[in-house]
Amino acid sequence: MNVKQAANVLDLMEFFAAHKQPATLAEIARHFEWPRSSTFNLLGTLASRGYLYEPKARGGFYPSPLWMSLVRQVESADPIPQQLHQMLEALQQRTGETAILAAASGAHAVFVDAVESPHAIRYTARPGKMVPLHVTATGRALLSQMAPADRAAILRRATFERYTATTLMSVAAVEKEIKRSIERGWFEGNGEFTEDLGGVALPLKMPHRQFAILVAGPVSRVKARSGELAGLIQKEIARNLRDADA
Repeated sequence: MNVKQAANVLDLMEFFAAHKQPATLAEIARHFEWPRSSTFNLLGTLASRGYLYEPKARGGFYPSPLWMSLVRQVESADPIPQQLHQMLEALQQRTGETAILAAASGAHAVFVDAVESPHAIRYTARPGKMVPLHVTATGRALLSQMAPADRAAILRRATFERYTATTLMSVAAVEKEIKRSIERGWFEGNGEFTEDLGGVALPLKMPHRQFAILVAGPVSRVKARSGELAGLIQKEIARNLRDADA
């Protein structure tokens, strides 16, 4: 599903995030190849609601602080515990690889926080990145926490596209891998979504929330360390849950 008007607003905000400066109606219309009239209506609507303003007369539009105010209000109602970010930092330091916190969003896993590896060649994971649940170790760790009926409903609707030579291509194959991963004690990715990238993921159950913790990097670095990485994640999860209960 892709609602055009909503997508245009998100594209516009990503444009401003990338350019970090005001832009005129003409510049925005030209960048996106939008009709001038549609661009005028979109910018006018956002400006009338206080979401865009003109830092100087005729100098172009820029997002107002109202966006941040709303985000803070939403976040304050159900914040992601700071201890989870600290856990990612600890995992990145202990493993040398990128550490990620993910949650389910429909048929995808969405990265809600990440601390990237300092290596030049690394798993790049910006918050907001989405990956299919059934294709990735992160996704399967999230699927494993769902009720069987909920998991079955997601897998029935999944699109089994072959991303790489190792992509799992059926519901049965995904269920088999989830069962195998639970028995082993961790979920492992082997370049199934992005070639040459792999990782280890574990479920993280918290009151009212279900997350997955992933440590990921090039297959050449992480595959031989799967057991070690899983052990480090397990220790950090246990330590953080113990600290939370203290």
